[in-house]
Amino acid sequence: MVTFIICLTLLIVAYFTYGTYLERLAEADDSNLTPALRLEDGVDYMKLPRWRVFLIQLLNIAGTGPIFGAILGACFGPVAFLWITLGCIFFGAMHDYLSGMLILRHDGKSLPEIIGIYLGTSTRNVVRVFSIALMVLVGAVFILSPAQLLSTMVAGVPMQAWVYIILAYYIIATLLPVDKVIGKIYPVFGVALVAMALGILIVLFSGQYEIPELTTLHNFQLDPETLPIVPTLFITIACGAISGFHATQSPLMARCVTSEKKCKSVFYGSMISEGIIALIWAAIAMAFFHGPTGLGEQLAEHGNNAAWAVDVISNTTLGSIGAILALLGVVAAPITSGDTAFRGARLIVADIFNYDQKPIIKRLVVCVPLFIVGLGITFVEFGIVWRYFAWANQTLATVTLWAIYVWLVQEGKNYWVALIPALVMTFIVSYFVFLSPQFLGLSDKIIAIAGGVILTISIFVACYLKAARKPQVEEA
Repeated sequence: MVTFIICLTLLIVAYFTYGTYLERLAEADDSNLTPALRLEDGVDYMKLPRWRVFLIQLLNIAGTGPIFGAILGACFGPVAFLWITLGCIFFGAMHDYLSGMLILRHDGKSLPEIIGIYLGTSTRNVVRVFSIALMVLVGAVFILSPAQLLSTMVAGVPMQAWVYIILAYYIIATLLPVDKVIGKIYPVFGVALVAMALGILIVLFSGQYEIPELTTLHNFQLDPETLPIVPTLFITIACGAISGFHATQSPLMARCVTSEKKCKSVFYGSMISEGIIALIWAAIAMAFFHGPTGLGEQLAEHGNNAAWAVDVISNTTLGSIGAILALLGVVAAPITSGDTAFRGARLIVADIFNYDQKPIIKRLVVCVPLFIVGLGITFVEFGIVWRYFAWANQTLATVTLWAIYVWLVQEGKNYWVALIPALVMTFIVSYFVFLSPQFLGLSDKIIAIAGGVILTISIFVACYLKAARKPQVEEA
């Protein structure tokens, strides 16, 4: 319990300390008019109150990430607390806030356009394709996972029927103005997600369960050789620590926030909130199953299905209320991330071709191909679709960190806040490519580490040279 309380306290304190420092670093100024005030179009650019923007942003970035990822990451042991806490404060929340400010300062443009300004045209073009692919992949994953869950919860309705029902909702939410569906129901689901976490937090403090302490960095995975802490833990716990998907969602709310000073709560605050949710779920997962080893054994018996763990924990600890919250958390959370994934893909495509999105017919022109591809992916085996998601997520975060680094260097600001996370994450995703059987699967760890180090140094040198040049605003 001591480790958990310290980590929880650090996350809360970080919002008021490191978050405030980053706000000064970005020179947030309410005299600067935001895109919502300058470019309002009644579809994507519109003024929304801060509380609503915060809850929408939280639900956009959360999905099942801080729940499923934290539960799977807890199998590594209490070391997961360390990555969630430090990763969220110095990696994820910093990434979300500074990338959010960059997006805001550039008229709420989509992430690839921002990256292109600071890392060049070639990188922008690669990230355009990569981001659209990731968004459609996320959308497809978040059609499949809730559809599978709903088919088990509602007897007589096959999974494919739920696929079409969820897809129909996605089409509506993606096409309509942001305040019509997303702006109205997301805050409700956001409150449910927070209430679910608070309920579990109360259970943790009730003394019914014992939370393991961080006394060792031992890897408690059932097969630690196949799943080493470095780099696998950093990939497994993505959304609860750092996630590139977040920066793809930030343009949605950067186009709705009415003040630069509100961005700390919207971007840094939502990520800190997600970190707290991840910390709570990692703690209850280990405590409920009597330690990380027990958790790993139970998950292995149920096909490593984190949704099963959420259902059992919620129903056991919170009763009938827990069942309702579990439904909202496990089903509504991925659905609400899936629809904004498709919406984000629409905005990226529209930005690439400078295609006006005010007429609904033009939104349809962009959306229909995206939905067709997304539907096609749902016919692929779920394990194959999911397998590369976390790595792609962290890779996009890494590219975004390098763009932030270049921006800070060019502005003459403290670039170390981005450089250290960028170096660490570059090594993690590179090392994972060399080591993991999902990619090259090298058996020699020394060669895999050397490959990760060489790639990290090469990328650093390229970005260092890029930082010495002026940003390519005219190419954005």
